[in-house]
Amino acid sequence: MSFVAALAGAERINRSLLCVGLDPDPARFPGAMKGDASRTFEFCAAIVEHTKDLVIAFKPQIAYFAASGAEAQLERLIAYIHDTAPDVPVILDAKRGDMGSTAEQYAREVFVRYKADAVTLSPLLGFDSIEPYLRYEGKGAILLCRTSNPGGADLQDLRLDSGEKVYERIARLAAGTWNTGGQIGLVVGATYPAEIARVREIAPELPLLIPGIGVQGGDPAATVRSGWRGTAERTTGPIIVSSSRAVLYAGSGADYAEAARAAADAARRELAAALV
Repeated sequence: MSFVAALAGAERINRSLLCVGLDPDPARFPGAMKGDASRTFEFCAAIVEHTKDLVIAFKPQIAYFAASGAEAQLERLIAYIHDTAPDVPVILDAKRGDMGSTAEQYAREVFVRYKADAVTLSPLLGFDSIEPYLRYEGKGAILLCRTSNPGGADLQDLRLDSGEKVYERIARLAAGTWNTGGQIGLVVGATYPAEIARVREIAPELPLLIPGIGVQGGDPAATVRSGWRGTAERTTGPIIVSSSRAVLYAGSGADYAEAARAAADAARRELAAALV
């Protein structure tokens, strides 16, 4: 099943727009786990088990695994998600951006080694840095467009000679000539709802990965109103609204996974309420 089809299926089955980001920091693990990177899989697997019926996707962030030498645990975690939550796609948050044979190896890492369904990418090097990922049929390539951090404006808001901003040009290319196989999505931060709406205007049907609710302070209702498009019967412009720390670290005791479920369910309900 393609990433786009899996996304639609998970939205329908779990009645959710929520993506849980898996950013495991051993320093914040609960109880006896605290500081023990060897228990990264255990920590994340419990979160997955308790939230898998509440989400549209899971999004492990590769840096949190690599920094602790936990890449093998990341492989195991993605395999676990595919096995226990087969209807929920996995987005590997890697933000890769390189060209030629190096891009080919990064694509192989993402889709062959880790077996992710989609990956986040930087489009700064142009289409030939994206194309190697598109060779993997049905896999998703989600391009940074208007990110949630304040510094994103340094480049993304610059105006080109055409009059459009850089992020608008990225959205236009992603929705047009670059998207030959229908595999591309865009990252737009929840902290900038007006920019979400503008990207949606340019790219009415592309999946939008929207981080920034929760700890970063993005408004869930404004996010849905700005980005989601569709009817009661069919979504035509899907959104993947990501929350990481607010879910992962909702509790600090032995019941951390139950606390994560409660936080995820509350976020899922708040997003769903904005659809009405």
